[in-house]
Amino acid sequence: MSDTGSQPKSPDLAEQLKSVPRKPGVYLWKDADGEILYVGKAVDLRSRMTQYVLGTDERIKIPLMMGQVASFDYIVVSTETESLILEKNLIQQYHPPFNVDYRDDKSYPYIAITEGETFPAIKYTREKHKSDTRYFGPYTDAKAARETIDTVRRIVPICLAQCAEYRALCRHLKAGRQPRPEDKACFEYHIGKGAGPCCAAVTPEDYAPYVEQVERFLAGHRAEFVDQLNDQMREAADDLDFERAGRLKGRLEAIEALQETQKAVLSHSLDIDIVGFYREETIAGAHVFVVREGRIIVSNDFILDKGLDVPEEDLVGQFLARYYDGTEEIPHELVIATELSEETRAPLEAWLTERLASPHGAKVHVTVPRRGEKHELLEMATLNAKHALMRFKVRTRYEDERTNLALLQLETALALPAAPMRIECFDISTIHGNYSVASMVVFTDGKPDTSQYRRFRIRQDFGESNDVAMMGEVLSRRYSAERMADERFGSRPDLVIVDGGKAQLAVAVETFDKLGLDLPVCGLAKQDEELFVPWDTTGPVVLPSGSPSLYLIKCVRDEAHRFANTFHRELRGKGMVASVLDGIDGLGPKRKKALLKAFGSVRKMRQATLEEIAAVDGIPRQVAEDVYAAILDTSA
Repeated sequence: MSDTGSQPKSPDLAEQLKSVPRKPGVYLWKDADGEILYVGKAVDLRSRMTQYVLGTDERIKIPLMMGQVASFDYIVVSTETESLILEKNLIQQYHPPFNVDYRDDKSYPYIAITEGETFPAIKYTREKHKSDTRYFGPYTDAKAARETIDTVRRIVPICLAQCAEYRALCRHLKAGRQPRPEDKACFEYHIGKGAGPCCAAVTPEDYAPYVEQVERFLAGHRAEFVDQLNDQMREAADDLDFERAGRLKGRLEAIEALQETQKAVLSHSLDIDIVGFYREETIAGAHVFVVREGRIIVSNDFILDKGLDVPEEDLVGQFLARYYDGTEEIPHELVIATELSEETRAPLEAWLTERLASPHGAKVHVTVPRRGEKHELLEMATLNAKHALMRFKVRTRYEDERTNLALLQLETALALPAAPMRIECFDISTIHGNYSVASMVVFTDGKPDTSQYRRFRIRQDFGESNDVAMMGEVLSRRYSAERMADERFGSRPDLVIVDGGKAQLAVAVETFDKLGLDLPVCGLAKQDEELFVPWDTTGPVVLPSGSPSLYLIKCVRDEAHRFANTFHRELRGKGMVASVLDGIDGLGPKRKKALLKAFGSVRKMRQATLEEIAAVDGIPRQVAEDVYAAILDTSA
């Protein structure tokens, strides 16, 4: 049983929430057009929804989403498990933009057993809605699903649903006509691989054990099946029925060949599922290892349309609800890397336990291993999720399409005259005004153009860390008439980004005015990726969370930061070398170079003995003793 409540649009959502009950249920945030933005579940609806409205939910996406929310609905349910199922169904029905969903919402392949037929058959299918059919899967590799069917039919003589003779048999049975020996037999029966219901060679009662064996086999319970085949083969040999014994031996060999490709991954014969995730800014990969009797029998990967834009728990919980709704094979243990809150974990375990329907009362447990075999398998699943994401991006040209969209979004958001095909970004790196450097990174067509990168040593001595003044110096040098005419610096930029806020933007605008240049420029605030532009003094431009444009801006900023820090560390390292070796009589540039070449660094030189220093070509004994004494003093 469930109750539904709906509230009209109102500026005071907090006031409306006072009428929401403190009961478990599902809530739906809607925009001004009534479109559903997000579906969530809660143990206490009012308390959970109030966190959104009051801003106490700290997830990154929440402020952006709540800025679009105009109304809400809620559905009260009896239990947390019901809320989990309802949440999953509503997400699948409405595909809200702030929820996790499959990136490619295609139907996945299944292996099906048509249990509603008198003689059930096996088939490959993408539909999953018939109540009288049992489904195994989903499989994300269609070839693997078809190969599994071929393997199963080499082991157990079960009919193939696509067989013409089998379809004729089903028509006859529905018309009330029983199969007869004179009916046409299928080819599989003639070669000893089919049971022959089409020609009345087997009764439904004798055929039923074959179906049960296939279902147990597809569910991963193979050890008992192998034992049965061994017993039957020995009985056939004792009865001198060598033809039947040969067929049974062939089935055993088929199982052994399959197990050779499905190596044991656990030392114990456990039935578990292991799910690994790999997340990028806008999309994520999930990989599922289905382990039965200690062996991986199915390996599937999925692409999800949310990456770092949603909390890890939301990503994991919503994927698991969607995945296990699509499969009938429920494990006794589900292994993941994310610690789920009690609010998420408890209903998930209860729902999976209900679906497992163990006759022995077994429960499904969600675990997070920190070491051992399961942890190693989890790391392997995570690595496979990463590679699945990489394959998807290459196959769909995802990066190219996303980059093009990012450039168009930046053109609109920053009111540029054209898409910024050449972006130049500057960053300063310094420690209290010492070893101050700047980096210039260039992105051409939305991608790093490393041949155009440049680095600058700050020439003026500002006496302290003054990022704004240093930025002014670097921009004056980069965009001087001489540099603008220098082909080595490439073409005129379509957008200049200075790392920093309003102060850095102001010095950039002032510098360009002095140089007589009209270049589109913006300042990138370090904390929230806010963009300050000269033409808008009311506030920064905030790019949508998870958007291609924001992802590109972050990439440009991070690359400029990395390049500046690398140069800064290099200079600082050289400065430290100079401070240690300078002032030693008889140690000129040539002998310094010889020492550094011999030992690689001052740190390694400190670990050397006096004799090792003196053994370097061109270093006199007295100089070696002075060097040894100097490095000992600095290491003390």
